[in-house]
Amino acid sequence: MRTMRPQLASLLLLGMALAQRQVTVQEGPLYRTEGSHVTLWCKVSGYQGPSEQNFQWSIYLPSAPEREVQIVSTVDPSFPYAIYTQRVRSRGIYVERVQGDAVLLHITDLQDRDAGEYECHTPNTDERYFGSYSAKMNLVVIPDSLRVTAVSQTLNKVEHDSLELKCEVSKSTAQHSHISIAWYRQRSSEVPVEVISLSRDFVLRAGSAYAQRHATGDIRLDKVGETTSKLTIYNLHPSDQGEFYCEAAEWIQDPDRSWYAMTRKRSQGAIVNVQATDKEFSVRLETEKRTYIVGEPVEFRCILEAQNVPDRYFSISWAFNSSLIASLGPNAVPVLNNEFAQREALGQLKVAKESDSVFVLKIYRLRLEDSGKYNCRVTEREKTVTGDFIDKESKRPKNIPITVLPLKAGFAVTAISRTPGVTYNESFDLQCIIKPHYPSWVPVSVTWRFQPAGSTEFHDLVTFTRDGGVQWGDGYVGFRTRTAIEKAESSNNVRLSISRASDTEAGKYQCVAELWRKNYNSSWTRLADRTSNLLEIRVLRPVTKLQVSKSKRSITLVENRPIPLNCSVKSQTSPDSHFAVLWYVHKPSDADGKLILKTTHSSTFEYGTYAEEEGLRGRLQFERSASGGLFSLTVQRAEVRDSGSYYCHVEEWLLSPNHAWYKLAEEVSGRTEVTVKQPDNRLQVNQTHKNITVLENQWVTLECVVSNRTSPSSQLSVEWYVWRPGHPEKEVVARLSRQSILRYGDLVALGNLRSRLHLESPSPGVYLLSIQNATVQDSGAYDCRVEEWLLDPSDRWYKRAEDLSGLITLTVKQPDPTLQVETATANLTVQEKESFPLDCSILSRSSPESHFAVTWYNMQAKEAGGQTEEDEEQEREAVLTVGPDAIFSTEASRWEGRLRFQRLSAVLFRLTVLQASGADTGNYSCRVEEWLANPSGVWYRLAEEESSTVAVHVQDAGSSLQSVICSNDALFYFVFFYPFPIFGILIITILLVRFKSRNSSKNSEGKNGVPLLWIKEPHLNYSPTCLEPPVLSIHPGTMD
Repeated sequence: MRTMRPQLASLLLLGMALAQRQVTVQEGPLYRTEGSHVTLWCKVSGYQGPSEQNFQWSIYLPSAPEREVQIVSTVDPSFPYAIYTQRVRSRGIYVERVQGDAVLLHITDLQDRDAGEYECHTPNTDERYFGSYSAKMNLVVIPDSLRVTAVSQTLNKVEHDSLELKCEVSKSTAQHSHISIAWYRQRSSEVPVEVISLSRDFVLRAGSAYAQRHATGDIRLDKVGETTSKLTIYNLHPSDQGEFYCEAAEWIQDPDRSWYAMTRKRSQGAIVNVQATDKEFSVRLETEKRTYIVGEPVEFRCILEAQNVPDRYFSISWAFNSSLIASLGPNAVPVLNNEFAQREALGQLKVAKESDSVFVLKIYRLRLEDSGKYNCRVTEREKTVTGDFIDKESKRPKNIPITVLPLKAGFAVTAISRTPGVTYNESFDLQCIIKPHYPSWVPVSVTWRFQPAGSTEFHDLVTFTRDGGVQWGDGYVGFRTRTAIEKAESSNNVRLSISRASDTEAGKYQCVAELWRKNYNSSWTRLADRTSNLLEIRVLRPVTKLQVSKSKRSITLVENRPIPLNCSVKSQTSPDSHFAVLWYVHKPSDADGKLILKTTHSSTFEYGTYAEEEGLRGRLQFERSASGGLFSLTVQRAEVRDSGSYYCHVEEWLLSPNHAWYKLAEEVSGRTEVTVKQPDNRLQVNQTHKNITVLENQWVTLECVVSNRTSPSSQLSVEWYVWRPGHPEKEVVARLSRQSILRYGDLVALGNLRSRLHLESPSPGVYLLSIQNATVQDSGAYDCRVEEWLLDPSDRWYKRAEDLSGLITLTVKQPDPTLQVETATANLTVQEKESFPLDCSILSRSSPESHFAVTWYNMQAKEAGGQTEEDEEQEREAVLTVGPDAIFSTEASRWEGRLRFQRLSAVLFRLTVLQASGADTGNYSCRVEEWLANPSGVWYRLAEEESSTVAVHVQDAGSSLQSVICSNDALFYFVFFYPFPIFGILIITILLVRFKSRNSSKNSEGKNGVPLLWIKEPHLNYSPTCLEPPVLSIHPGTMD
């Protein structure tokens, strides 16, 4: 037992795997042409439950790939969506059950809107969900571009002539496809005979009737152009007479590698008449029917078609299953074989020549063994000079098979009706007549069978039993309330009467009579049965009187207004008629109209795919007048995309005798051309050109005024542009969106302008662009572009208009220079070693924010012989420069330590020269540069001015050792610094000696002006009013 458990578990798992449901659909994508009949197969395996599974087909349209649109179901008649309901009811789309678990979806007239992804779904019949219950495939609908043309003509030819016919076949399919071409010959109602064909694989084949002639070269098919082929028949025969046409098919290879003929078309025919020569003939075999009953007669006629038959010699032979029956020579004397000679002697068979062209084989009483194939052969014979006959050409037609059935009983059954066509609610009678009439004691049962219209199966309706009872079929209980059955007393004829006819009773009726015998043990034996002919009863609907108004009209309106659509029923068949109204819209880009809304006869609403896709459900309003003949559809809040041609499709419905509603008729109304346009553009922006000139650092405001707009509820966006001098294109400065979101232009292009912009709208339609602290670089031509946005009925904003303002030319200038420096001349005389001031006074300045750079110059005369005082050249030397940023220049060596700078006020600068010497004598002046900062903080020189000269004369006070040493820097350092380390001890000794003799020598040294050797430490000469670094200077000291 332990070893069995793993095996049982494996079997259970295998059973579960085998029971997994699998739905398989035809592999896609499939390419099919518009207007063709398409089939898609679907099958299911691995299922549990009943052997007959149900299937449901749906489609996912490319316009809405996520939304399922139901097409057809094998179990639910209400499964289709409204867009497919009519096509399913008219069997334009239907499902064919191939077997219990396999079906075919038929689309009889493929339309462009049928393209999409198809899904085959099988409802669950299993105990649990396990496996796949649906499968999908893609169907692509392509235009039918196949064109087959040939010249329609009538040609009269003579036997042995040649025949040439051309056929042009073209296509423009984008997909890879092949073309097959075939030529056919047809005579009246005969089956067309293939002459020759070129398959899709470029294989040339001749039809069976022309194979031999093709092998000898009498039949050719040549390509004479890109799209033209030519059929050539040499040595025409009389049998070639008929209508010739070419048929082409376009083939495409499906994903399963099989080839499918998407489209097949034929050209117009060419009638070819072939006049036979004297020696040509043909043979035709005819008989009345192919099935006989034992004892019935049969006649075969062998017909000879030739010219001048009386002047020619023919012999004929009859054959049965390739065995000779009889033969007739030119003398028309029949010769039969042994078996058929006996039957001819008994008067059961006859072989004769009815005329020169007709030979007859007649069997008066058929036997079962007479079933088989019959034929005749005609041979033309030529009589020699000796009187003998020699055989020439021999011909025979196709075999004719007949079937002889045994006679089971000697009676026949016929079904008749005097009213094969009735209208709703009328009555009709059916009679089942049995001949010959049997006595009443002979038990006969009669069963009426019924095949509903559109069905392929018969069902027992009612049976008049052999013992005189009536037995009703299970499937048609409803017939009993409106059906009466009676049997005539004098015969076995049975009458079936049906009242209040409806669609349910339409179809084919047939009666079956059975002859019975009652055995000694009370059992019954059926001796024979006969089935009557089919009797078709058509139940016609009332003649419709439906008329819908065909008047056309045009409506032009502005969006957001309602679109009124009317559909008027002018006349109807019955006061009890109900109407279903389908509203459509046709756009120029669509091949067919699209369904908007359907109101059924029961006043229910169904939205079409167009309403779903375009979001119309919330904007549709349907009304019906009290009288019932006027229907109105209003599309609220019209949009521009709602423009199109609108019409209604009215269906008239009546209540059938079975209390079921049926559609009697349908009609389409006239079209209403609707044009929905946007509001007229009334946007206007002030176009006035302006010129504005401002100084740097001032504020400037640019104005953009909207003088008119399309709608008070519209939203505006404003975008400012500037054309700068030297720039090829305009630049975006700022943009204020309709949601009042401010965005600036390119950061690199704008520079620091971005931080100085201010955009505001003090009142509706007025937009101000302010530039703070304007700079020269802000100069340019400014304008604004205004966009007006409107809200469409779907609450989506769209740009309706835009307009440009006039140009505003902005010029930003720097201030005009007004710098003035005092120009009055002066003379100054100072003693040597004294200080003298040099003032630089600014009388006026261009701006209170100005900074100044001041430079003092010294001009001295050059020494040159032979020149006058006026002609003396002067050397100009910069004494000191103070920049606008208060940075001092480096002093020249001779001025080092002797300069002191003071800024006494914002416009008064003083330079004091200390320790004047004779070399300082000369003319002095100051040069002033005025600097201003632009709004970007960059300083620039606005103006410069130079003062008048000040003549300074330094008087010499006499030379002394001290003055000599102090006036010479090199000697000063040599005397006081360099010897100090070496002679320190010596100096100390000298000081000590002098200290001792101080009292006696102090006065005399002071009087004689001996220079002092002791000096004070250097110190800074700095004025508290000076804003510049202090001047380092050295002054001589004194000894106490």
